[in-house]
Amino acid sequence: MRITGLYAALLALWVVGLLLRVSLFRNRHKIGLGDGGVPAMARAVRAHANAVETIPLALILLLVLELDQTQPWLLHAFGIVLVVGRVLHGLGLSGASGYSFGRSVGIALTLLSIIGMAVLLLWQFLLLHLLVG
Repeated sequence: MRITGLYAALLALWVVGLLLRVSLFRNRHKIGLGDGGVPAMARAVRAHANAVETIPLALILLLVLELDQTQPWLLHAFGIVLVVGRVLHGLGLSGASGYSFGRSVGIALTLLSIIGMAVLLLWQFLLLHLLVG
């Protein structure tokens, strides 16, 4: 579980960074709840929320792959793609509410990582049951 721990730590620091950004906006603009009608605040809140919505599922998939003794290079590949995707998406969403390179590429990399891990887990399950059953 050492590989998943690395990516969990990196992503936790990223989420904390996004959370601090929201807190700073709240203090600066004196906003208790919601976004106060400040577009930059709305983007900061959404960037943090999106990370909190997607990262746990991805880390669960990565951990299960690691527990299934998936090759370390594959775990690192999924982890790196996930971290890069989350950072790009967070930066892209924080900068603009419309289209941005970071937002588009970031969500594509995040989905690629999640779908890839899910498909690999299904493949490993089927292989195990076809070979054993």
